[in-house]
This record gives sequence, C-alpha cells and structure tokens, in this order.
Amino acid sequence: MASENQWKPNGTKRNTLSIHVVTWNVASAAPPLDLSDLLHLNNPNQNKDIYVIGLQEMNSGIIRLLSDTAFEDPWSSFFMDVLSPLSFIKISHVRMQGLLLLVFAKYQHLPFIQILSTKSTPTGLYGYWRLEHFDRILEMQNFKRYDIPNILDHDLILWFGDMNFRIEDFGLHFVRESITNQHYSDLWEKDQLSIAKKHDSLLREFQEGPLNFPPTYKFDRNSNNYDTSEKKRKPAWTDRILWRLKRQPKAKPLNPNLPAPYFSLSLKSYISHMMYDISDHKPVTGTFDLEFNPLMSVPLVTMLPESLWTMENDMLISYSSTPDFLSSPWDWIGLYKVGMRHINDYVSYVWVGDNQISFSDNLKQVYISINNIPETEDQFLLCYYSNNLNSVVGISKPFKIPLRFFLDNSLNEAKPQI
Repeated sequence: MASENQWKPNGTKRNTLSIHVVTWNVASAAPPLDLSDLLHLNNPNQNKDIYVIGLQEMNSGIIRLLSDTAFEDPWSSFFMDVLSPLSFIKISHVRMQGLLLLVFAKYQHLPFIQILSTKSTPTGLYGYWRLEHFDRILEMQNFKRYDIPNILDHDLILWFGDMNFRIEDFGLHFVRESITNQHYSDLWEKDQLSIAKKHDSLLREFQEGPLNFPPTYKFDRNSNNYDTSEKKRKPAWTDRILWRLKRQPKAKPLNPNLPAPYFSLSLKSYISHMMYDISDHKPVTGTFDLEFNPLMSVPLVTMLPESLWTMENDMLISYSSTPDFLSSPWDWIGLYKVGMRHINDYVSYVWVGDNQISFSDNLKQVYISINNIPETEDQFLLCYYSNNLNSVVGISKPFKIPLRFFLDNSLNEAKPQI
C-alpha cells in the first residue's frame, strides 16, 4: 500500500502519529468477543492515530468469498464496530482470498491522507508466503501512476504477516525448555529470518524489534499449549512485523545547509497476545511513533457547517478552498453521522459541480436536499471528496442540524397552493 503527497514539507514543526500494526493468522476462525487487548483499548493514555491490520488464512471457501463480495466480511465488520465509535474510519480494504488488509485512521487526519493507492501481488495458493517470493513481491509491487513507482522508493515500508519462518537445528525439547524458562534469546540465532539476513543485504535493511515473547506458532486451538498432536510441530516465530525507512541525508557540522531527516520511526511496543486462542497462531502487534514534518498545515478545503441555512427543501453548505486546490466536476460532498464506518457510509451526498449556486474567491456554496436526512439529535460531519486526489480533502467539525430546518420544510409542504 502506498500513500504519497504532492506537497513539500512545510516549515520545521514536527507532528507525531501513533501507528498500531496487527498481524494474525486466524485459521478460518470467526472474530472473538473482545479485541480490546489486541487494539490496546484498555489504556486511555495510549491514543492511536492509525491502525494497520493484516489477517491471514481467513475463511476463503467459495460460498464465503461470494458472501463477502456482497457484504462486509465478519472481521471487517467487527473491527468497524469496535473502532468507528472511537472516531476511526476505514480508509483502505484489500481482500485477496485468505488475506485481508485493513487501515483505519482518526477522521481528523483524513484531509492529510491523500492519493491512497493499493497493489496486491499473488504468491501462490491462498497467498501463502515463502522467502523465495521476497524478490518477486518487490518487483511486482509497483505504483505506476505516481512519481514513486517502486515500493523501495517509499519513505516507510511496513512488512508484516505470517512469514512462515521456523527455528532450525535445535530439537523440540530444547526449544520448549527455552520457552518455558523464557530464554528466548537462546533461540534467536537459529531463527530462519535472522539467518537469511546474514546472506541478503536487502533483508538487512528491514528492522525488527526484539523477539521477547514466546513463539507464536503452533498452538492447540482454545489453549495456550503448543502442538500436542502426533506431529508435535516445533514452535516458531512465524508472525512478524518489520519496517524499513528510506535512507535520509544527515546534517553534519561541515555541511550546515544539509537538511536533517524530516521523519523518524520509533518502536514503542512489540508483543504477542497469548489471551487469544481461537487459532493455532497468536496475534502479534507493534506500536510505532512516526515523527515527521507535515507536508501541509491546513486542509485544501475547509467546510463551514456553522453557516448552514435552508432554502425551500434544500440545505445550503458553505466551504472555502486554498488557491492551489484543483477541483473537478466529479468532486462531491458527503453528509455523515459521527461514527461513520467508511467513506461510502454517508447519509446523503451532492455533486459539487451540479449543485453549486454561488462562487467567489473566498466562499462557495452548494445545496443538498434535506428530504433524505433523518430528523435526529445525532451529530453530523461534512466531507469534501476530491476526484483528482482520490481522497477526502476537507472535513468539518461535528455539528447538529437544527430541528427547525425540518419543521420549516414541513410547513412549506403543508402550505395550500393558491
């Protein structure tokens, strides 16, 4: 997945985003009852900005795939049920047979997440990944529409999932004894990813936190016991989260004019979650702080819900835009209830080009019918969607629609015709 922006860094002020990454091979299981621990929802001091969730081995039978095409799959629905009331909106959804990628962001970040693009690369039956697929994935993951076509040219790459790395050489008894005694470091040197990095310079560019948690595979379902079947598979860290930062110039005393790095990534947490036992894998999460110079400081479009007013059966919406914003006849404004799940979860919408009734350098107005808007005390949001940028470029603060709008409309409809 790639997200780029067409603006240069603006000033020296730095922003910090908290990104929570989840990887879980769910082995065709349905969602559990509670995901609070997985999503770090129990700690009010851990405010997240973005969730990136990757699931593997989802139920991919023919009937299930057809059902998921017509409706949201159970896992996507469950994550939206949990995160939407917390002001997160799903901004990306990629399903490829048994694989699922979901990205959620706090709604106030939407105007600054632009030109979102996705690309998937099949790697075999149900997308099962092997190390030999690494070069093919890097070759195939190209984003031809933009100025940064190759995945390795991006500032930040997050690489995560069930990578199927095992522990070599050590016997089952030694591995289990090391786990029981929490001597995880005794196993690191024989981890296949660690071994592969010694022979592959590109792999070495990907960083990972310390494996200070038990191997995440293979467990008996509905338990925390490693495999007790006849096969007695050797435990392994198959589920991993890695990242790669693009090399940046470093400011040196001899070159004071050389810019310092304008982004950095720090790992705050890298753990497994033993409490979840629906699968033979345990989920793994990584929490990061991304510090960066923002590429823009104000949205391209500013919605002005405080200036709402009605005219006959329509509600007028006012907004302004920056001088460099290039609009399109296919831009639209959506009206949403607070707690919206995704960008298509609107109550109503209007095409900007067809419904604009006034225009000036500083203020524009469009009208939207109130006939389809429910009479409610709920709060609403307005979002401006840019067709050129394929993203939301403006979002209002939450507001209520005064009930008098609907009362006035009812009176107008009841007025006798002369």
